[in-house]
Amino acid sequence: MLNKISILSTRPLETALLEAAKAKDIYIDIISFIDTTPIQTSGIKEEIGKLLQQPASVVFTSMNAVSTVAPYINGQTPDWNIFCIGNTTRQLAARYFGEQSIHIVGNNASDLADKMISNKGIKQVVFFCGDQRREELPGKLRQNGITVQEVIVYHTISTPHKVDKVYDGILFFSPSAVQSFFYANAVLPSTILFAIGQTTADAIKTFTDNTIIESERPGKEDLVKKMFEFFKK
Repeated sequence: MLNKISILSTRPLETALLEAAKAKDIYIDIISFIDTTPIQTSGIKEEIGKLLQQPASVVFTSMNAVSTVAPYINGQTPDWNIFCIGNTTRQLAARYFGEQSIHIVGNNASDLADKMISNKGIKQVVFFCGDQRREELPGKLRQNGITVQEVIVYHTISTPHKVDKVYDGILFFSPSAVQSFFYANAVLPSTILFAIGQTTADAIKTFTDNTIIESERPGKEDLVKKMFEFFKK
């Protein structure tokens, strides 16, 4: 292994992952390129309150959406069938809403939509999302006759930073972070770019033709492990 590999993570990582990296002579700097803020209006409170009182098919494609909706349940166990992507989003949804509520898990938004469409019993869903949600999931569902009620529960704010350090690799966890990073930065041809999923990889491709390594599953640990495997070679 090369000595002291430098990695930039565009999202905070757990201490255990940072320590595991250090043990492999991989040093990770963390700089967030997006921020999220929950929408806390009376309208949102009322809308979520109504949904908690009725059976619903509910979709989460981000942990931010789960974290924003969860405080409203106040100890209730809503009669929701939850459809989400894994790993982090799924684990968070199970923690707050119960393992029994998780019905379908997809590898990414497009895969989740395909699995939901193949389940002929789904006619209408509630999609908790951010204001910069992508079209893959709601677009596919609507094209296949499934009604989508979108409830925007958080704002995504771009926070670009100029990065002067040269990194061997960069970890990207969302298309929004990709756009924010490349707004103020370019990368050397030798820098390896790691994407948490296909939509993030596609966003990277619009800015550079550098090597992109994509994780099979949408979890922070999975992407970090993918990076470990690459630099082990």
